Amino acid sequence: MRAADARGGWYSRDVLRVAALVVGLLVALWFLWTVRAVVCLAFLGVLFGLALASGVDRLQRWRVPRGLGAFIIVLGVLGVFTGLGAVAAPRIGSQLREVREQVPEAIQSVQRWVERHQAGAMQLLEDPAKPGDARPAQTDRGAPAKIREGLVQQAAKVGGSFFAVFSSSLAVLASLILVLAVAVYVSVDPGLYHAGLMHLFPHRSRKRAGEVLSAIATTLRRWLVSQLIAMLVIGVVTTVVLLLLGVRAAVALGIIAGVLEFVPYVGPILSAVPAIAMGLLDGPEKALWVVVAYTLIQQAENHVLIPLIMKEGIDIPPVLTILVQASFAIVLGFLGLLVAVPLLGALMVPIKMLYVEDVVGDEVTVPGESAA
Repeated sequence: MRAADARGGWYSRDVLRVAALVVGLLVALWFLWTVRAVVCLAFLGVLFGLALASGVDRLQRWRVPRGLGAFIIVLGVLGVFTGLGAVAAPRIGSQLREVREQVPEAIQSVQRWVERHQAGAMQLLEDPAKPGDARPAQTDRGAPAKIREGLVQQAAKVGGSFFAVFSSSLAVLASLILVLAVAVYVSVDPGLYHAGLMHLFPHRSRKRAGEVLSAIATTLRRWLVSQLIAMLVIGVVTTVVLLLLGVRAAVALGIIAGVLEFVPYVGPILSAVPAIAMGLLDGPEKALWVVVAYTLIQQAENHVLIPLIMKEGIDIPPVLTILVQASFAIVLGFLGLLVAVPLLGALMVPIKMLYVEDVVGDEVTVPGESAA
């Protein structure tokens, strides 16, 4: 038996240890999947906590305790939103209700327009009837009808899921409290969590691990600050443009555009759908102007705003970003869309530093690496 062990055989305790590790890994994965919503909210809390910690650091230079500094910043932000909400809440609430009620009506009007023009379009696509053919001209509406019904159902499903996020007040409030609590605790004592993560690495690797973690924190902080600025600018500009065009519920649509700006690529498209639908209520011309306005706003954002505010932000190929967003949306829903890009950006940092830089030997630029 010992000879077999000397030739590389396994002890029984080795088999049991491997089996325990496999079972433990499966249980951990099952647990993470069960609480995936909480994990996403916790990640958002850490993301906002990193940005909040930057403000707390500045207050600490003025000898303000970190706990008090975090309380002042959070109280100030909540005070601003509460004041704005007290002034504009009735109007915004009524406009959001109007958008929720009118968008299905606009979709139905589009469906009716398609039905009116479907027969003529199908006749143009069909072969002309042969002379002497006594068979009445028939239009096969099966495929177009199925396509139209599928599009309408998908649009209604997306709209219902989107507005459910805003209408479920209790769930939204609980989620905000969780994100806020995590953000405050991370900002008050980020060194505690940094030191805890360092214990997971061997001593010989801790210096490089600390550099990677610092680069991840810097990347996420810069990305979040840039996104918040972009959300504010896009929300204000969209509201002003829609007011000039005379679109109904312009303020609510501007808020939706600002909020969904947090989701790159996908968010602007989703925010344009209710605006176009509201424009259709006044006619196709106004809807066309809304499309033109949203297109110009996004072009200005991509070529002017983003290069100015995100010079050292997350550098991810657009195709990879869209694929990850789609995958996270399918698996995790709306929360998956929110965390997809920052989580992907956080994963790209160790890939660049530990593989591209350390293994391949290519030089990479990662925010915060030189400052680590």
